[in-house]
Amino acid sequence: MSKVATRFAPSPTGPLHIGGVRTALFNWLFSKNQNGTFHLRIEDTDKERSKDEYKDQIIKSLKWIGIGYDGSEYIQSSKINDHINIANELLKNGHAYKCYCSNEEIEEQKNRAKQKKIPYIYDRKWRDKSETDAPKDIKPTIRFKSKIDGSTILKDLVQGDIEIENNTIEDFIILRNDGSPTYNLSASVDDHHMNITHIIRGDDHKINTFKQMQIYSSMNWKIPSFAHIPLIHTTEGKKLSKRDNASTLDDYSKIGIMPEALRNYLLRLGWSFKDKEIFTEEESIQYFNLEGIGKSPSKLDMSRILSLNEHYIKNIDENELFNQLAKYCENYKEKISNEKVDKIKSSLVFLKNKAKTLEDIYKNSKYIVLDKISISKDDIKLLDDKAKKIISEFLTSISKIEKLNKETLEPIVNHLIKSNGTNFKGVGQPLRIVLTGSKFGPGIYDIIISLGKSEVIKRLNFS
Repeated sequence: MSKVATRFAPSPTGPLHIGGVRTALFNWLFSKNQNGTFHLRIEDTDKERSKDEYKDQIIKSLKWIGIGYDGSEYIQSSKINDHINIANELLKNGHAYKCYCSNEEIEEQKNRAKQKKIPYIYDRKWRDKSETDAPKDIKPTIRFKSKIDGSTILKDLVQGDIEIENNTIEDFIILRNDGSPTYNLSASVDDHHMNITHIIRGDDHKINTFKQMQIYSSMNWKIPSFAHIPLIHTTEGKKLSKRDNASTLDDYSKIGIMPEALRNYLLRLGWSFKDKEIFTEEESIQYFNLEGIGKSPSKLDMSRILSLNEHYIKNIDENELFNQLAKYCENYKEKISNEKVDKIKSSLVFLKNKAKTLEDIYKNSKYIVLDKISISKDDIKLLDDKAKKIISEFLTSISKIEKLNKETLEPIVNHLIKSNGTNFKGVGQPLRIVLTGSKFGPGIYDIIISLGKSEVIKRLNFS
């Protein structure tokens, strides 16, 4: 039995889609579970739409979410001559033929099919025609000579047996009239040359699979095992596309979703193992199998992603949490200065309690990160004479204590509540506004302790 080898083969024509990430994850986990190899193939033969920036983004995204591939990236465009050679071999062996149909003829066939409300299938006009009848002014395409009679059964590792009538598969183009290979030819040749044993991809590729199986058979190559996984849908039940919000990894990274949380969510999106919800990387590899993949589409649930992210934030080692927060701030906000590091680290114990995302932690820690705070006009209105009196009295009291902790702060706050005829909010809110720039945020004791006595005094005096 051949060593298991899987691949992920994105086209660098845009940012990596969340559905593509799940496909990569399933391929990676399956190969690791089987002690096999996982490869990244960049299918960049679409020269007009393929861009290096998207290739770099794909590689960066996979690294971010923790999906590593074996060896270097396989660049499809560097193998075009191999694809062309196979096309010519198929032509030579009678498994392909030259088609001299003009663009106008093909469009006419498509229009007729549209009028009849039937799927378009090329009419195989040049399948058995002699090239002596070929027009001189048309450069031919090369079409694969698909099976016409009988049916083909795909033993899908997820969907089960899938049967298709062979005459429903058109004689598809394998070389365009400019000499460039098409997807089904290139993918088949690359998968064969890469010794790919298992192809795990979205079930929108099923028709491509039947075409590629025919290429394999015509070349007497061993056909890989196929597994088609249901697509991801929106909460409304529509196929998730690149046009939808939060469809790329960058979308999630920008709002502060942690890679471990998103990877765990994608693992469970259409796959299950008993009643287990949270998986470590080691457990994911240990338990993953194709049998656990469902046959129905899964709906992307943002509330579930946030819930998982909250779980990871609360349970992750605080040093690692700080490292991820620091990277997040550097990429999307502002870099945490060295003098603020210790204060942020010591404050994570309470900052993480009210956070679902790294962005939440950033927002709740801005009063520490920023050297100068600004207060909104609405919040300034809350600082009336009574509030200013409370701030002044608190400043006087805090100046007299040596150590800031809950035990030393509580008596001061309780005295202010009693002497000013107010409640905890009446004391805490004006202090929070002056110290953080907002009436919302962490508890007032946490704020004061995290800032330190000298910073608290400085900010209260400034007010």
